[in-house]
Amino acid sequence: MKVLADPLRMRIVSLLAHETLCTTHLMEETGARQTNLSNHLRLLREAGVVETEPCGRYTYYRLCPEVLESLSEGLAGLAATARSTNVAQNRRPC
Repeated sequence: MKVLADPLRMRIVSLLAHETLCTTHLMEETGARQTNLSNHLRLLREAGVVETEPCGRYTYYRLCPEVLESLSEGLAGLAATARSTNVAQNRRPC
């Protein structure tokens, strides 16, 4: 979740949900500098959120939807647990 907390990384993920893009495209879409963008893409890649595809002298980035689905399922599970246990009434004494 931490990797998606940054607004620029979330913007990158949103763009990649629609199409596979190279760094040049992402620079145009976000207005970010190449070095800044590369650092964010590295973090997304290390977290498994995106994968790369070399194409000549360019590197294209593609979203890995399985990672987002797994995160979504985990969060939905936590929400269901909180809902079913009535967290407001379930308080541990000090």
